[in-house]
Amino acid sequence: MNRLSRRLLSGVLGFALATGGGLVTTTALADETCQSPYMAKIVGQEDFVYVWTLGVEGLGDGQDKLVTIDVNPKSPNYGKVVHTLSVGGRNEAHHSGFTDDRRYLWAGGLDTSKIFVFDVHTDPAKPKLVRVIDDFVARSGGVVGPHTTYALPGRMMITGLSNNRDHGGRTALVEYSNDGKYLATHWMPTDEDLRGAAKSGKYADGYGYDVRALPRRNVMITSSFTGWSNYMMDFGKMLKDKEAMKRFGNTVVVWDLHARKPKKVLDVPGAPLEIRCAWQPNHNWCVTTTALTSKIWLIYEDEQGEWQAKAVADIGDPSKVPLPVDISIASDDSVLWVNTFMDGKTRLFDLSDPMHPKQIYERPIGRQVNMASESWDGKRIYYTSSLLANWDKKGEDNEQFFKAFEWDGKELKPKFAIDFTAA
Repeated sequence: MNRLSRRLLSGVLGFALATGGGLVTTTALADETCQSPYMAKIVGQEDFVYVWTLGVEGLGDGQDKLVTIDVNPKSPNYGKVVHTLSVGGRNEAHHSGFTDDRRYLWAGGLDTSKIFVFDVHTDPAKPKLVRVIDDFVARSGGVVGPHTTYALPGRMMITGLSNNRDHGGRTALVEYSNDGKYLATHWMPTDEDLRGAAKSGKYADGYGYDVRALPRRNVMITSSFTGWSNYMMDFGKMLKDKEAMKRFGNTVVVWDLHARKPKKVLDVPGAPLEIRCAWQPNHNWCVTTTALTSKIWLIYEDEQGEWQAKAVADIGDPSKVPLPVDISIASDDSVLWVNTFMDGKTRLFDLSDPMHPKQIYERPIGRQVNMASESWDGKRIYYTSSLLANWDKKGEDNEQFFKAFEWDGKELKPKFAIDFTAA
């Protein structure tokens, strides 16, 4: 295991759940309950977790890798890395997502803007790299930093984080077919070009980050983060740069899903990141969290059919900037898990009244925790660390792990852990 660990990366980011029968579940942000609604759900015990990992100089071959971990308790390899696949170079590996048929996993690099496509259905225990999209910037018209790879019927909708003109935050959605053919670029609305959208408040910044769909309402929702010039900067340096700290998104955009047209720009100040939408047919809402202000926001359709945004809860002590990162909603919409990078905790919020979420549980997971992946039944949750190569902590705080837990409805119980930096 130690020898394997040295060949793995140090940064552990987007990951996916899989079954040995060739059906794979994931998202850009890695959990079954935030999958595209166009996918069939996998509700039983998963066999494997795929971890899209960040290459680090001096660790093994230093390349980004797709790492496969056996998570089936009935397997003799339970809790072990069973396969690794290097892709060549360091691309700022970040998130991944499956096609709607669950046969292929798309994984992006935020620095090189390459997209790696893996066959995960032929042999789920040993994925194969079958395609590299290396002309994403040119084909898209200048979009940089493929982030979320989200499944639509026969399509992959990819959010960009930046552009190749000024490497700032203005960006677009980029649409591909499942076989890797570029189809269209849908630019985010800005003050200069609202692209037909209504501006509801102060901001129309054109930034992007995550994307989710509510097909029953013909709605697509996008959030906003920051551009290449910030996310590739040293974290400490960026925090001291007043101009850099102004370059964060403050918007959520509501789109016409079928027309691919922005309808309304909502003010959500403080860098809204992950979006998770409700599953129940009468719940016409989504939630997001703001990284800089540590709040849960509700994005909801009101009684008049208008989409609105409202800050509904604080996450920890916002004055200490715990920096909420990944979130995971239960399949019955009852609770929301929220991870916070700076204090290494996960918190559980009761969503029975989404206008007034209440924290009901918290637990330290590990330093610089980021991702959470929840099984459909809510009984298993997997966590990984690391945010961005230049934002991760230094020294002993630079923990790089995969941790598996069981949730019994009252507390998280550790099952196993993998330390990717163990000597």
